[in-house]
Amino acid sequence: MSPIRIRTRHQSAVLYIHRHVKNRSGSLPVVVCCLLITLCSAAGYAEETTECHQDKPLVFGILPFLSIEQLVTRFTPLVNYLSEHLGAPVQLETAPDFIEFARRTHEDRHYDILFTAPHLYTQANRKAGYRLIASVDSPGMWAIIVVPGQSDIRRIEDLRGKRLATVHPLGLATILIRKSLSDAGIDPDVDLELVITPSHDASLLSSYLGVTDASGLMQPPYETASEEVKRDMRIIARTEITPHIPISVGPWISEPCAEKISTVLMNMSETPEGESVLQHNRFTGFRNADPRDYERLNELLYQ
Repeated sequence: MSPIRIRTRHQSAVLYIHRHVKNRSGSLPVVVCCLLITLCSAAGYAEETTECHQDKPLVFGILPFLSIEQLVTRFTPLVNYLSEHLGAPVQLETAPDFIEFARRTHEDRHYDILFTAPHLYTQANRKAGYRLIASVDSPGMWAIIVVPGQSDIRRIEDLRGKRLATVHPLGLATILIRKSLSDAGIDPDVDLELVITPSHDASLLSSYLGVTDASGLMQPPYETASEEVKRDMRIIARTEITPHIPISVGPWISEPCAEKISTVLMNMSETPEGESVLQHNRFTGFRNADPRDYERLNELLYQ
């Protein structure tokens, strides 16, 4: 089963992507098209022996924190860049939801390169041996709670008795928001209703469209939302800060290949092509990361 063709209650979004690709390139499904993009970008390298040479493409696994269409649009340039500079094809893949992504990570060990939430990296390291090779070069990340501009909700304490949209309970945004609610004296399981949505953009649209009273999501997805939506929303709370997105590799990836991937990522900002890809993702670059920075996040998971 292709991991990018998923069946959810938001299947229409997936089918839209499928039809869009089909109209342009015959009858190929979207995951094959993504694969062809990466294979073409690595043309000329197939016969070379490189640090990351193997019999099949390296699978770059991305947590489904955005819609499928947004993930493909946002990360295909990065995957293409890696493919070209590693001298080996790289294939973009995700999963239908957080639970399935975690299962494919821990049980199937499906993803060679892992782009996942900070707190989920610690689980991937403990359960499947993934090792840290880099992180997004940023001071950190946090979640926010937003409400429609005309709402009478002004502060986090006003959420009692309200409906708050957020992502899966395993999502970092939900974990951080639950902690902020608890710190404010609000029991997230009793004093309000948490409405689970499949992605950050779905969470934001939930309160924007009046389905819920408020939305919780990570700051970066909010920043990339349309200006029309953001004009009608208001931030009422911010959570604590965590380390930014880690990049890790599976234990079967050789040390020379891991070092090559790390080097390619951390040198991106030094080339015009790499800088363009970083700007597309709204990243300043990648840097070395200390695993100890992520270990404290276990406290959020198991408190």
